Amino acid sequence: MKISKLNEVYLKIDTDDGLAKELECYFTFEVPGAKFMPAVKKRRWDGKVRLFSSKTGKIYVGLLSYIKEFCERNDLEYEVEKGIENEQNISREDVLGFIQSLKPKSRGQDLQVRDYQVDAVHSAIQKHRGLFLSPTASGKSLIIYSLVRYYNFLVDKRILILVPTTSLVEQMYSDFIDYGWHDKYIHRIYAGHELYTDKPVIVSTWQSLYKLDKEYFQEFDCIIGDEAHLFKSKSLTSIMTRLLHCRYRFGLTGTLDGSQTHRLVLEGLFGKVQKITSTKNLMDKKTLAQLNINCIVLKHTDEESKEIKDFSYAEEIDYLVSNARRNKFITNLCENLSGNTLCLFQLVEKHGVVLHQLMKELDRKVFFVYGGVDAEERESIREIVEGQKNAIIIASYGTFSTGINIRNLSNIVFSSPSKSRIRVLQSIGRGLRRSEHKDSTILYDIADDLTYREKRNFTLNHFLDRLNIYNEEEFNYQIDRIKL
Repeated sequence: MKISKLNEVYLKIDTDDGLAKELECYFTFEVPGAKFMPAVKKRRWDGKVRLFSSKTGKIYVGLLSYIKEFCERNDLEYEVEKGIENEQNISREDVLGFIQSLKPKSRGQDLQVRDYQVDAVHSAIQKHRGLFLSPTASGKSLIIYSLVRYYNFLVDKRILILVPTTSLVEQMYSDFIDYGWHDKYIHRIYAGHELYTDKPVIVSTWQSLYKLDKEYFQEFDCIIGDEAHLFKSKSLTSIMTRLLHCRYRFGLTGTLDGSQTHRLVLEGLFGKVQKITSTKNLMDKKTLAQLNINCIVLKHTDEESKEIKDFSYAEEIDYLVSNARRNKFITNLCENLSGNTLCLFQLVEKHGVVLHQLMKELDRKVFFVYGGVDAEERESIREIVEGQKNAIIIASYGTFSTGINIRNLSNIVFSSPSKSRIRVLQSIGRGLRRSEHKDSTILYDIADDLTYREKRNFTLNHFLDRLNIYNEEEFNYQIDRIKL
């Protein structure tokens, strides 16, 4: 077997047809939940992802280690083209010295660089690639900033930073300025902003770029993807595969969804996963606020449990978000909490609007954030809440579970059920930043028990999934059961 590099995206594997078919099977995976997808139901797709094609011999560069593992496990001889695995010889001390030479600041104060941030930057520079698991509020932006400053001197072309939302574009830009860089180096792209610039660093939403021709992407030598767990989507993958000559590739995210398919796609695009720290470690070191989880299981009446026993998942959700007693409970809970509170929901019209109508009557400042609220207004709300002590933000998971940082946030309420590992951990991360006003955060996880004759309802099973996440992350939690 001969392994060569076609470009910075794909390797080419030359081998016999039989072995190529074995490789194709080895790198074929079922997509979790695919059976529920319309394309599978209509038999337009078999629900599988194939990371290697026996016809073309192409596979992502980032999967080289898995190819070698396959060969060694099967006692196969292989030859890797010279130069594919070149690493840069640089010491950790040199990397630390470089970051310190930048003299990064936060709000005018010298920023103390953490050991794991140095380790991440060191590994990235050594290997030229990497996918770094760094929990929310762990200082990902400083890692990104350090890499940008390093490669700004090294590369001949531009550096592209991709983020999922306009809010994150503005936040990344603000962080870079706060650290001490000049805005003449940074260009922002989202709706209303120019696509073309002479500035060396571009921070953009992926939505602004994914329809552009491949020629646009030839201008970049370095790509950094923030919230990299989202890069499994077709549009983001299409951007990454158009960066044919982009040698330096780095992804950062707080968590992955746990599936092998998800992980391998991302590793193929960016490089091997490296967990640089954990939320529990950061809480133990008092870098992050302490997290306490109060799980509130609402026991519905027997009549209600019987009524919904044959409901589909969607019907159960509709029942829960429209339940007046449940919504009143959530409202009363938020009213009685001390400190700024973030109440997260899933469905805007069916649930978010209802909660907002109830809570805006409270004697507290209440803000409503969803997809229809533009980035500038969201940022304005965030800044206002930073200066408040008892504000309530009612926000959709999609707008506030990722990328919005509020230092002075004391409480988080899960008002809608979810089992997504990424969503749960990203949402928790919104409240873990320490401030002079707080050193702990409380999560109120609202679950619903509609068990009928030992048959558990869908969302109660999802709550059990969330408990598994809390156990895996070593979070402290208690469970309170309340009759609704």
